[in-house]
Amino acid sequence: MSTERPVRGAALDKTPSRIAGMFDAIAARYDLLNLVLSAGFDRRWRRQAIRSLRLTGAERLLDVCTGTADVAIGAASVVPGARRVVGVDFAGAMLQHGHGKIAVAGLSSRVQLIRGDATALPVADQSVDALTIAFGIRNVQVTDAACREIRRVLRPGGRVAILEFGLPSVPGLAPLYGWYFRSVLPRIGRLVSRHGGAYSYLPASVGAFPYGQAFADLLVAAGLVEATSRPLTLGVVYLYNARRPDRDP
Repeated sequence: MSTERPVRGAALDKTPSRIAGMFDAIAARYDLLNLVLSAGFDRRWRRQAIRSLRLTGAERLLDVCTGTADVAIGAASVVPGARRVVGVDFAGAMLQHGHGKIAVAGLSSRVQLIRGDATALPVADQSVDALTIAFGIRNVQVTDAACREIRRVLRPGGRVAILEFGLPSVPGLAPLYGWYFRSVLPRIGRLVSRHGGAYSYLPASVGAFPYGQAFADLLVAAGLVEATSRPLTLGVVYLYNARRPDRDP
């Protein structure tokens, strides 16, 4: 049984073709928007996610919903970094920008991008040592299915790090953040991206996503263990970690 919250309205339509088209439309300005709208914190959050995996330099890492490949590049660049990185996304224009960034970074021999869906990952069972998703899991139409795919592709003992937006619980901050997220952020997003729907979708999708312990419970329900949720920047973002059991029950 799915634990997704009810999704209402066109702003929350997560049909894969619609979500891919939306991200393709903003791909050219996606990195700039992330930087502006997060005040640069997005880079710190991604570094924290990569560090949480405690990479040794031997891993094959899969970056799901890779977008323009920031985490894929980061995982290959950090010392020690993943030996091999594969990034998966279903938005072709986003991947095109990612390819350019990988070439500039000199990582074309270690980082590969392929087009695919998070609910049907184009990799073999138990074939990756680590898996990352940064701000993409809430865009998947069936979150439960994506969580099951995470377990399927991880090797026994393999680790996962997921970043996703949440809602701050600090007294006095939540109303202010809600106003910014619902009123200010969409206006800036529309101005910079020149796309009417993408940054109306963002606050709507965050409000409907099961964050914190609720999402950690989804990872456990999919068969992962040691699932934790850690709020970053006062709970604006959560970092989730888990791993596949060393042995199947």
